[in-house]
This record gives sequence, C-alpha cells and structure tokens, in this order.
Amino acid sequence: MIQTLEALRDAVKGQGSKTLAVAAAGDAEVLLAVDMARRLGIASAILVGDEEKIRTIAAQRHIPLEAYRLIPEADPVQACRTAVKLVRDGEADVVMKGLVDTSVILKAVLDKEIGLRKGPVLSHVALFQVAGYDRLFYVTDVAMNIAPDLETKKHIIRNAVGVAHALGNPDPIVACLCAVEKVNPKMPATLEAAALVEACKAGELPGCRVVGPLALDNAVSPEAARHKGIQDPLAGHADVLLVPNIETGNVFYKSLVFLARAKNAGVIVGAKAPVVLTSRADSDEAKLNSIALALMISASNLPR
Repeated sequence: MIQTLEALRDAVKGQGSKTLAVAAAGDAEVLLAVDMARRLGIASAILVGDEEKIRTIAAQRHIPLEAYRLIPEADPVQACRTAVKLVRDGEADVVMKGLVDTSVILKAVLDKEIGLRKGPVLSHVALFQVAGYDRLFYVTDVAMNIAPDLETKKHIIRNAVGVAHALGNPDPIVACLCAVEKVNPKMPATLEAAALVEACKAGELPGCRVVGPLALDNAVSPEAARHKGIQDPLAGHADVLLVPNIETGNVFYKSLVFLARAKNAGVIVGAKAPVVLTSRADSDEAKLNSIALALMISASNLPR
C-alpha cells in the first residue's frame, strides 16, 4: 500500500510514460511540474495555450520546449476544449488544468460533444501527506460538488474509494465529517452521515468501511475519540475524509497546505480519464504529485 507521496511517484516510474494534455499551459509551476514528470520518465505532454506566454516561461525556467508538442491557443476556453478532446480522441491519457478557472476546464470535461463524462457524478479527491501521521489522507470533495445530497455523497465515496484502491488500500475507512459526533436533527450533515453508515452496511458502498458522524479530531486521532467516549473502533483511523460541503472542503484543503505545510495532490475522478486539478496557488511539487496520482489511477483497472 502506498503511504507517502514519494512512494507514489516511485510507483508510477515503473508503469511507462503516458501523455498529459495540459490546458492553458502558460503557468510556471505547471510547466515545471510537467518537465519534472518528463525527466522522471513518467509522462510526456502536449501543451495547449498561449504560445508566447509558454515560450517566455520556458526560456526563463530553462524548460526545453523541443521535448513537447505545442498547440497554440490563446483563448483559455478553447484551450480546455482542445486538451479534453485530445484525451477523448486517444492522443493523451490525462487532462491537466493549467492557469485557468476550475469551472472552465470542468465545463469542457462535461461537454456532451467532446467531454469525458462517464459516471453519474464527477468529484475531486485531494491526497494529503501530513507530518506525524503514518498514512495518506483522501479528502473529498473540496472543489467540484457544492452541496452534495445523500445520493451524491454515495457517489463521492465510491470515487474516493476507487482512488484508495488504486493506491493499494483495499479497505479504506471513510469518515463522514461533521461539527459533532452525534446525530442532530437540526444538522442535516449528521443525518446523512448516519445514513451513509447504514448504506455501507447494506452493501451499497463496497470496498470500504464508513463511520460517522465524526468531528475531524475523532476521525484522525484515536486518543481524541477515546477521550470523548466514542466506542466505534473505526473512529480515529480514517483514511478518507468526506466533507459535508465545498466550503468546508476548500477551507480544510487550504489550511492543510498553507498552515500545516502538508504535501498534497489533487484529481477529478469519475470521468473517462482522470483530470489533474489543483489550486492555482499550489506549488510545482503539488502539481507533480497530482500528475503521479492521475497516472496511477489511469494505469489501474478501477472506475475513474
């Protein structure tokens, strides 16, 4: 089972090089990450975007553009559509978001004509390596589904569990995060958490175990769970952290990155191919980790 992001990068080295289609590639951190992936031998890339900007950044950062296919497209909307179509047509394996709004690339991914929609729900899975913990955390959904209802949360869990399986975790523990540990009729997230636990017991969510409602401390710390008298043996041992809504997820994601200095990766799953999607403020290392994560998913036989 892969337990660090370094191990993830090492794992994809033995799988052979795949091709990235990078949408709106005129961004220094994106190009640095893509070039690191090329030098590691894990991915080549087709760069789609503003040619002048791409060439300027490449010259400044000593990135050899002759190693890449470059498709000039100054319009970010069209750049996203072109990158998605490259994957749809089999010329690339993974879409990567460059310097463009998330909503723009997702619109291309979901386009009925050229898009990559496959499953009923696409969702974002963020992967975190946090100092002091012996495992990776899968946080979902921090970037796509705004206020998921119960059925959508079931799909979000299935998508995240598929990612965990691709990284060698056959039975991840999913914690449904809430503000409290008890079901409260005035707090819909707690009701949905309890329903998700029952859905898992009924076989609707195979390949994982679900616990909740749990506050964050009780989800990741056995000591905190014992201190609050929580009897469920899964409490404190979560692998997958299901957030109740996008606001919670977004704040949690950025708190881990900017305050805890956690290492991270991020992808959209549930489509015909994974989509590398991180915050525009994320580092080139985070983008490289995200490339490795997408390649690992792409190489698996699990639903994307």
